[in-house]
Amino acid sequence: MYQDVVKLQAFYQTRLGRVTARLIRQQITAFWPDISGMDVMGLGYAIPYLDVFRTKARHVISIMPAAQGVVRWPRHNGKADNDGKHRYKGNLTALAREGNLPLQDAVMDRIIMVHILEHTEQSRSLLREVWRTLAPGGRVIVVVPNRLGFWARTDRTPFGHGTPFSVAQVRQILSDNMLTPTRTISALHLPPFNSRSLLSLMASLEGTGQRWWHNMAGVLIVEAEKQIYAASPPAGKRKHVTRPAIVGNPMECRTGPVKRK
Repeated sequence: MYQDVVKLQAFYQTRLGRVTARLIRQQITAFWPDISGMDVMGLGYAIPYLDVFRTKARHVISIMPAAQGVVRWPRHNGKADNDGKHRYKGNLTALAREGNLPLQDAVMDRIIMVHILEHTEQSRSLLREVWRTLAPGGRVIVVVPNRLGFWARTDRTPFGHGTPFSVAQVRQILSDNMLTPTRTISALHLPPFNSRSLLSLMASLEGTGQRWWHNMAGVLIVEAEKQIYAASPPAGKRKHVTRPAIVGNPMECRTGPVKRK
C-alpha cells in the first residue's frame, strides 16, 4: 500500500527529511557523477533526489504512481531574473499507472526508483516497464528499506512503510526482470533521530557506519544495468523461413512461418 504523496512531501520538508535526502543523494551522485547529455527519470517519489541532475542532464522528469498521487515539481522551472524571482514556471511531473508508463521504448538513460518498489503489488510489471523504457546499456538505481535496519522498524519515516528487502532479495528481483545488478551500497546508518544535535551526529558518522555497520543501514541502494540477451536459433533444420514478430507486450515475442507466394 502506497503512502500518500502529501505525507511524503511533508516528511522531506522536516529537518530529518532534509538530512535523509542529502545522505541518500550523496550515494546516488557517487554512482553517477557525470550524466551530461543524458535523459533521467525519477519513478515513485524521487523528486528530493532529482534537482542535483537538472543542471547537467539533457532532460529530467518525474513519474509518480496513481495510487500514491502527484505533486507539482519543480516549484520553479525557469531562470531567475536579477531580483531572484522566477518568471517562467512549468511542471516536470506526471501521474501514471506503474505497469503502463507513458514513454516510448528505450528513451531513458538513467532511472531512479524511490518509494515505489517496496509498495507495489505489481513489481514484475513495474520492472518490465523500467526495462522497456531504458535505452540499451541504460542504468537504474533502486532505493529500498533495508530489512535489517533501524528505519524499517519504525513508521516515523517513509522507509518504515511497505515491504523491506535484503540485499539478496532486491538483487534477485532485478535479475528476474532482465536488470543485471552492478553495484550495491547503503545509507542512513544511524536511527532516525529528531533532535538537531543527533541529526548532525547522524550526518557526520555516515562514513563510519558505511565502513563498520553497513548491514544495519536504513536503506539499500542498488544499481542495475539493462541487459539484452541474444536469442539462439533452435537446433535442427527448418522447413520454413522464420522472422520475429512482436506481439502485445514488447517483452514477449514469437516466431511464425513466412508464407511464400
